[in-house]
Amino acid sequence: MAHVKLLGLSGALRASSTNTLLLKEAARLMGDAELTLADLNLPLYDGDLEAAEGVPLAVQKLADQIAKADAVLVASPEYNRGISGVLKNALDWVSRVEGNPWGGKPVALMSAAAGRSGGDRGFVMLHSCMTPFAPKIVAGPEVTVAANYSEFDAQGRLQGELYVKNLTTLMTNLRAAI
Repeated sequence: MAHVKLLGLSGALRASSTNTLLLKEAARLMGDAELTLADLNLPLYDGDLEAAEGVPLAVQKLADQIAKADAVLVASPEYNRGISGVLKNALDWVSRVEGNPWGGKPVALMSAAAGRSGGDRGFVMLHSCMTPFAPKIVAGPEVTVAANYSEFDAQGRLQGELYVKNLTTLMTNLRAAI
């Protein structure tokens, strides 16, 4: 498959999020790929809201984007040793749509965080949260960018040689999984 349609889920809503930069870098390093960034600014999951109004349109749109993508990239910061509430909320909502848009979908997981571990505890939680959906999670190399505030240049390019090498390999493995 030459041209790949990627959907990126960033666990941070900030415009200058390094996790969003990491998604953009992953798509760039993959080559011949089109990245769409998903909007995870969703209402908090509420069973009463779902019962009264059904799945919100924004959630259905996200589920449809996942289903239509060739592959999905998911990047999350680590907040208090876990994934962000924004990302967990999106995963919980998508689990409520009819069908499973994640089933068999090639997915690459990654993290950028301020700490020296690069968010590896959140990364493990992210993997655990994705498992029930039965996607095809690409195994390694793990990309967990430490000291994220200093690892991207002014153009948003990832700087560390090992990070670039691992992210490039992860994207090559993701392309092979499609």
